[in-house]
Amino acid sequence: MLRQSGPDFRAGEPLESQSGWPEHAVFMDALTGEGFVVVGGPIGGGRVVHVVDAASEGEIRARLAQDPWFGSHLEIESISAWEIRLGSL
Repeated sequence: MLRQSGPDFRAGEPLESQSGWPEHAVFMDALTGEGFVVVGGPIGGGRVVHVVDAASEGEIRARLAQDPWFGSHLEIESISAWEIRLGSL
């Protein structure tokens, strides 16, 4: 899944200096701890990649709608299924 920065994201400022960072970090750490987010992080240009373990696009959208940064600092750009054929996660 790709996410992109939203209207409240201040480009050029560290993530930790963005408004609502502590709440967003706790939320994302919880998703990672339960195995929903497998790996993720910024790739530059205001974009973020998250590999998630979910049954459907609807589940992904519903879970991320609870993110304190949803719609303000991060928006969903695209969701694509990924068939892993080499290695494993």
